[in-house]
Amino acid sequence: MMWNIGVIAINTFRENLRDKILYNLLFFALALISASLLLAHMTFVEQHRIITDMGLAAINAIGVLIGIFVGIGLVSREIERRTIYTIMARPLKRWEFILGKYAGLALTLSINILIMLVVYLATLVVSGATLYLSLFQAVGLIFVEVLLVTAIAMFFSTFTSSTLSAIMTIGCYVIGHLTSDLRGVAVKTQNEAVKGLMNALYYLCPNLDLLNIKGQAASGVGVSISYEMLAAGYGLLYAAALIVGACVIFERRDF
Repeated sequence: MMWNIGVIAINTFRENLRDKILYNLLFFALALISASLLLAHMTFVEQHRIITDMGLAAINAIGVLIGIFVGIGLVSREIERRTIYTIMARPLKRWEFILGKYAGLALTLSINILIMLVVYLATLVVSGATLYLSLFQAVGLIFVEVLLVTAIAMFFSTFTSSTLSAIMTIGCYVIGHLTSDLRGVAVKTQNEAVKGLMNALYYLCPNLDLLNIKGQAASGVGVSISYEMLAAGYGLLYAAALIVGACVIFERRDF
């Protein structure tokens, strides 16, 4: 069991390394982080805050983009190329295939985020900005968010096309950062249909704002260990539930 998952994970990791989109996005992230230095020199107020903010935003944005656009292709690409028939002909369970694909992409994402973090910290050191412990907390929760978004992408890719998977994943990501607003609308509205829709979206979509501490981290304000553990646990459990759901759906698909 673990051997099959490990083999698929390593093969997925190698495929991702050959995928040019990863290098393009990674190059863009590194360029964006470096460009923050230039932007900071063009601004007379809170130069270090701008560098810190832009770096965290770049790591977050690029990690999410990789998670979405590579995650939706891990399963759908195998189906569209019909290589899934060859894979399924081997002594391999379908849920092992899903777990292996997810583990391989998670490994790729961890390495990409680590590289971006190293460049980001080097940028802060060169600019003379302070290295706060809160920055590491923010990046840690960014990684959890990226894993969660990747799980969403893989979940949708098991039963829809690549285009629909991308649309629904991006929709969940946007809604996930607006959950508090949705709750506010549900409380204030008098329309029962709107209230029901807002409540459904509030409870079904992940609350990604729990994982977003970039703003306060850039100011050097961290969160408690208990909050970080709770937020990380929430994100990882949600991702695990989605992957289990993806395994169940993929087991029942006809090929």
